[in-house]
Amino acid sequence: MLKAVFFDLDGTLLDTVPDIMACVNASLAAFGYPEITYAQTCSYVGDGAKKLIERALPAGCADVDAVYGHFRTAFAADQSERTRLYPDEKEVLSFLKTKGLRLGVVTNKPQDAARNVLSKFFPAGFFDFVGGDTGMFPCKPDPSLARYAAMTLRIPPAACAFVGDGEPDARVARNAGMQGVSALWGYRTRAQLEGAGATRFAASFQELQKILEKLF
Repeated sequence: MLKAVFFDLDGTLLDTVPDIMACVNASLAAFGYPEITYAQTCSYVGDGAKKLIERALPAGCADVDAVYGHFRTAFAADQSERTRLYPDEKEVLSFLKTKGLRLGVVTNKPQDAARNVLSKFFPAGFFDFVGGDTGMFPCKPDPSLARYAAMTLRIPPAACAFVGDGEPDARVARNAGMQGVSALWGYRTRAQLEGAGATRFAASFQELQKILEKLF
């Protein structure tokens, strides 16, 4: 029986790429590197902020750490003016809570930036667990943080669903022993997600609700 649902953040709970792109490009410009496009940003996100900066810079660039540090500072302070919720999202999340499900966030986004952006769209305490990149656990698809989230809520991984729009999310669901649902409203195609082993898909939050109801 399903008792908890964990969500990825970027591309799953929030459309954050416009803000991510703006912050990345500001950091690139500060060091004299060319900007990246929206499409490039979509393809670069999902494996953590450090990997994002590595992908945005020329191969073998010696300034990765410096640009990453600049980005971390700028992104943590960003006001998320371009970030948006997805259609029907709050209604579906509220419905899940009325059914007694615990809700959590497991993201490769830096912890401070994750908490900052979530606080702008959700009331305090809305999520029972918020876990981002603090350096304590490896980034997804390593299952350590997802398993820690389940342990913190005292719920067996098998009684948890993991919802995300990226390949790392499909893999972490399998690696953590959770029920995986891949979100098609995010930054990856169905073919890309299938290539990562995804087998269950939702094209919208309403469709996600129907899928999760079958797991109650």
